[in-house]
Amino acid sequence: MKTLTRQYGPTVLNLVVFQAAWFACVLGAARGAPGWGVAACIGAVLLNLWLSDARRDELLLALCAVLLGLAWDTGMARGGVLVYASPGPWPGVAPAWILGLWALFSITLRGPLRWLHGRWLLSAVIGGVGGALSYAAAVRMGAGHFPDPSRAMLVLGAGWAVMTPLLVELARWLGQRATRRMLR
Repeated sequence: MKTLTRQYGPTVLNLVVFQAAWFACVLGAARGAPGWGVAACIGAVLLNLWLSDARRDELLLALCAVLLGLAWDTGMARGGVLVYASPGPWPGVAPAWILGLWALFSITLRGPLRWLHGRWLLSAVIGGVGGALSYAAAVRMGAGHFPDPSRAMLVLGAGWAVMTPLLVELARWLGQRATRRMLR
C-alpha cells in the first residue's frame, strides 16, 4: 500500500487540485467573480511548482500554455465563436480567468497526462474531444455562451486536436531536458 501511495499519490493530488481549481475558476467567472478562480489556478500552479523537481521546466511549460491560450482564446472571442461571461478589461482579449485555466492545464501534462507523451494521434483525439467538452461544460455552468454551438464545438475540437499534442510534446521534451540536467 505504501508503494501505491508513493507511486500514485502525486498523480491523484494533481487531479484533485486540478478539478477543484477548474471548478473554482469556471464558477467564479460564471458568477461575476473571476478573481477567485484566478487565485485558485495560481495556487494550484504554485503547489505544483513547490512539489516539482523541475520547477523551471514546469514554469516554462505553464508560460507557453498561457501564451498559446492567449492567442487561441483571443481568436475565439474575436471570431465570435465564444462570448465570455466575465470578459475582463480588454474587449476581445482572452480574460485572466481563462488564461489561468491554461496554466492549470499545464500542470497535468507532466503528471496525470504523462502517459500521452509520444502518442501524437491519441493526444489529438483526447485533446479534440476533451478540450471541446471542457469548454461546453464551462458554458453550461454559465462561464460564457456559444453564439453558434455547432460551429463552436467543431472549431474547439479541431483546435484542441492540434494544441494538445503540441503541449504534450513540449512537456515530454522539457521532462527529458530536466532528466538530462539531473544526470549531469
